[in-house]
Amino acid sequence: MLNVALTGNIAAGKSAVAGLFRQWGATVLDADEIVREVQAPGSPVLQRIAERFGPSVLRPDGSLDRPGLRRVVLSEPDALAALNRIVHPAVQVRRTELMAEAAARGDRLVVSDIPLLFEAANPNEFDVIVLVDAPEALRLERIVERRGLARSEALKMIRAQMPAVEKRARSDFVIENDGDLAALERSAAAVWRALLARA
Repeated sequence: MLNVALTGNIAAGKSAVAGLFRQWGATVLDADEIVREVQAPGSPVLQRIAERFGPSVLRPDGSLDRPGLRRVVLSEPDALAALNRIVHPAVQVRRTELMAEAAARGDRLVVSDIPLLFEAANPNEFDVIVLVDAPEALRLERIVERRGLARSEALKMIRAQMPAVEKRARSDFVIENDGDLAALERSAAAVWRALLARA
């Protein structure tokens, strides 16, 4: 089983590539879905988040107020690291369970979609690292348009991540996403063929 990490900074197009890989036959483990699972109401992870950041990050129904937590995390220098220390060990445990299930099924190619691979996970756990990248100005436009955020808040989100240039040097494949969807699909297909050859 080929164990692939798929990463990319915010609004680079990683989710679109993950969707293509899934469509072409990969087992895709989505870190964002796993995060939502481990942060479910009543979970130990959510309890620790509320203890660290205060009850204001919870909604009245007991679920996580994600935009509220994002504002807190982006305004405190050490907050993101503290949040990662709470969430990522639980995400890692769950991803390991899902990987074991994929191996037991005999899945040929498993793609772990991990936005913060270099910031909060262990890249050395993977056979191959695929980075999706796009120019910062384009990513900024996408965040503002799609999420309806102010440019200042969108820039804070971009700045909270490791610069893509550092990630490029540590990745096996880089998929450029500075054109249209057809161009992205062509670039992703070339990488997909290379992954199949390794698998």
